Amino acid sequence: MSMKEAYEKKLEAQLNEWSAQIDKLKAQAESAEADAQIQYQKQVKELRAMQDEAEQKLRELQKSSDTAWQDMKAGMDNAWDSIEAAMKMATSRFK
Repeated sequence: MSMKEAYEKKLEAQLNEWSAQIDKLKAQAESAEADAQIQYQKQVKELRAMQDEAEQKLRELQKSSDTAWQDMKAGMDNAWDSIEAAMKMATSRFK
């Protein structure tokens, strides 16, 4: 497996984990009181948008050549770090 393929697999696994976390937040939102439910729904919507953006970046990475992906890696890492921070903040806020 090439470095690019290993990196793609790592990103795909992280996307799957985030999707599960977002689904959990969504379920919590459905059982929350009205005020909290609004906050949950807003956060879930923002997280889904970030996840969609990350998936788009992953698709771009997958289409890139074996040499060009290295140039994209720094941007991908920054985007992933931002999403991860938002996920951690959202899950800790609603515990």
